Amino acid sequence: MKLLVTGGAGFIGSNFIRYVLSTHPDDAVVNLDKLTYAGNPANLADLGADPRYAFVHGDICDAPLVRDVAHDVDAIVNFAAETHVDRSLLEPMAFLRTDVFGVFTLLEAARELRIPRVLHISTDEVYGSRLEGSSAETDPLRPSNPYSASKASAELLAGAYWATYRLPVLITRSSNNFGPYQFPEKVIPLFITNALDDEPLPLYGDGRNVRDWLYVLDNCAALDLVLRKGQDGETYNVGGGCEVENGVLTREILRLTGRSDALIRHVQDRPGHDRRYSVDSAKVARLGWAPRYAFPAALEATVRWYQENETWWRPLKADQFSAYYRRQYGHR
Repeated sequence: MKLLVTGGAGFIGSNFIRYVLSTHPDDAVVNLDKLTYAGNPANLADLGADPRYAFVHGDICDAPLVRDVAHDVDAIVNFAAETHVDRSLLEPMAFLRTDVFGVFTLLEAARELRIPRVLHISTDEVYGSRLEGSSAETDPLRPSNPYSASKASAELLAGAYWATYRLPVLITRSSNNFGPYQFPEKVIPLFITNALDDEPLPLYGDGRNVRDWLYVLDNCAALDLVLRKGQDGETYNVGGGCEVENGVLTREILRLTGRSDALIRHVQDRPGHDRRYSVDSAKVARLGWAPRYAFPAALEATVRWYQENETWWRPLKADQFSAYYRRQYGHR
């Protein structure tokens, strides 16, 4: 297959591209990425000489460009999105533009060019908070913040293109990913890098919010499987099956970095903070997927990666990120 991967310079996208090229030697990938603050060419520097990989700098909202790069591909895999909930509370317009209008642009190009398959990457956050049990793909969407609302909107649009035009769209809703190359605004890399610098770890509220953690390579395996074996028009949950309270996660990161719990700083909770996410992954399991990486070992490997790759993350936490960090946590 020849894939157009959008947002492939980001965290999950770059891991997915590397996974595909290592697992499918005959595949080729075109990576279309706008290179916002979270898109980093260094994430795929090791593929620079691979003839199966090509990079195009551009925006998924640019319809002529999207049609040009997609004209001969077998599938589009869309990771391109603004993804950080905290930023969506500060600047929701950017999320609506990329996460909704950008998806519309991709769907239109796929329809016009008759692309055989479109895989849209979404999130378990579209279900909203789930205090008990697990969300199934047929459950209603109840997003709680501008980020999850924009992702839910994109899903509805993709579903409409399947229902109306029979555009062969698939959707995945993954739980919280972690692993190497994740921009250090998200909780795990933020807390790891803060701990390494003996800086406070800003823990929201009472620290009892629960997330289901999924190692990024397990997610990549699920997405690749859905791309190749999923049924058109269907949605697939992808969960790690490892629910952890944020406070427990924080203390484990401090243990793995050899730091004291004294670095924990409880801060004012963010508005609309969902208490718990949990998804039922039985549907993707029936395709043959199961997570391979146990959470404790994967978290330890992730901590080790950030310890060994300071030259990757230190520049990212300078300049604009410092200003964002002060804006986000200073008043709390």
